Amino acid sequence: MADQEEEDLRMALRMSMQNSPPEPKRSKPRDLAGAPVASPEESRRQQRELRAAAAEKRMLEAKIASPSKATDRSPGKSKDVGKKKEDFGAKECNRGKELSGEEANQLFSMVFGSVVSKDILAQWSNQGIRFSPDPETSMGLVQHEGGPCGVLATIQAFVLKYLLFFPDELGKFAPNMPQNLGSGRLTKSRYVASNNFTSPTEDTKARALVRSMCEILFLCGSNERAVIATLKAIGCDTEGSAKDETIAQALEDLSIESASDLHKILRIETHTSQASVMQRLQVMIPVFQSRMGALLFLISSLLSRGLDTVQADRDDPSLPLVTAPFGHASQEIVNLLLCGQAVPNVFDGRMDLGGGMCLRGISTSVDVGFLTLLESLNFCKVGQHLKCPKWPIWVVGSESHYTVLFALDTTVQDENELEERESQIRKAFDAQDQSGGGGFISVEGFHQVLRETVIRLPPEKIDHLCSAGFIVWSEFWQVILDLDKSLGGLKDSSGLMGKKVFDLYHFNGIAKSDLNGSHMVLGGETPVQRPRLTKLRVSVPPRWTPEEFMADVAVPSGSGGNGSVSNDTEVTKPKPSQHAPLVDCIRTRWARAVCNWVGDPPSIV
Repeated sequence: MADQEEEDLRMALRMSMQNSPPEPKRSKPRDLAGAPVASPEESRRQQRELRAAAAEKRMLEAKIASPSKATDRSPGKSKDVGKKKEDFGAKECNRGKELSGEEANQLFSMVFGSVVSKDILAQWSNQGIRFSPDPETSMGLVQHEGGPCGVLATIQAFVLKYLLFFPDELGKFAPNMPQNLGSGRLTKSRYVASNNFTSPTEDTKARALVRSMCEILFLCGSNERAVIATLKAIGCDTEGSAKDETIAQALEDLSIESASDLHKILRIETHTSQASVMQRLQVMIPVFQSRMGALLFLISSLLSRGLDTVQADRDDPSLPLVTAPFGHASQEIVNLLLCGQAVPNVFDGRMDLGGGMCLRGISTSVDVGFLTLLESLNFCKVGQHLKCPKWPIWVVGSESHYTVLFALDTTVQDENELEERESQIRKAFDAQDQSGGGGFISVEGFHQVLRETVIRLPPEKIDHLCSAGFIVWSEFWQVILDLDKSLGGLKDSSGLMGKKVFDLYHFNGIAKSDLNGSHMVLGGETPVQRPRLTKLRVSVPPRWTPEEFMADVAVPSGSGGNGSVSNDTEVTKPKPSQHAPLVDCIRTRWARAVCNWVGDPPSIV
């Protein structure tokens, strides 16, 4: 027995030393307490014994770590299985990691700042990405909290792009769809979406939402990556959807009050393929529908862009992205979701302020655009990238809210010859405008505009415009209107210019309830505002046509149509205009547009 034991130990020793020559048999362990100092030979023998013992220990650990197939099926493995299920995150499904403490601090400070009220945190922690339950607005995302409307409205705009212009693609939900699906523009070949878009199936809406979120995240990640932020407590079962009860349990006592809360609850998954992102979003849609959905999507977008890159995009990175005191999404958040960059301005390109300082605007064309009431109040100037997107869909900003405006007909953005001429002149003027959208340029810049646009003004007109040392757009534009088109102006003595007539739709997803009891009914409170879809008939006279001329010219009865643009070549007196703040926004895109609708005026607040 002793010989067998020594033989086993010798084998263990050989395994531990591998290429070392065989060692003599070791003696049995003995108590060395009080023993005299060992001789060199005795010391070497003791060292060999210790190495052999270590080898035995490693062999035993190897057996435990690599059990046989029979052992795998034994009841004793249940504990290991349970442990693996607890660690389902990064190890088992190789998805995600914890947000580091440093990242959590940077993220929380970037979004909310160093001092944030509990009300703002509650607004952003209680808004899911959910469709309206009302049949007439079931294609729209409903908003209950005041802050996250910038996130919801932008997602809504992309959802509408897929519902209106890519319905066939939604019918074949292949995760390996082309990376840039929907990025083309159908201006030359007219595309009119179906007017039954208000009642898509639940499956169609879910697919449109998944594709929209996927597109936005990859847009933020420069089409190279997308980051999905989800809740650590949910798990990551890729074979089945996260259950509502599991999510409800995970959210029961969850609150976001500090960076440490983000560190505790978030798991971050980084993907480089669109197919994997769509698969994960499809599984995690119930999480984004939960009360944390809007905040999780904002965090996903910021991390897709990269926190340091987001800060580099901004003019003043010290300010929080969620603005005080009401917790609204900043323009930087909206721009990030629209164009993939968290720039704070809405003009095209950059504005050089001198001394190495510049302001950043929108650097490229976008799929869905942006209009704002603030432009009609002369607080900003929206550039052509946002004003003329690839698809006729716009996020609309007011002082405190974001809504969505869209058309079913892609030709609402087409321009005729004189409109294209106006756009050419305006673009050349804006390129010389260093006033931050103030509408004036230098004399040198003015002469550059005349050369680029081949405008031949009489010398006396040039002298008059340049007399103040700078040229104001409004004065220059009036001269162009009075200048014959043969000289590069826009005056057309025939007056045979066609006006545009088309339909726009406005969606406001806000749902408010009266809490003071004045509108209470049996069974609960009466909503005083539900998500609302408004159809507007828009008549746009040519921008060069004098107002008084329009009173006396008739237009055939066939003009206009359901969502169509008139191709008639005469101008007619428009119907009496109805007014609402939304009309002012529309007029920043179509000057002097006349709008009419049925029922209450559309609301952008």
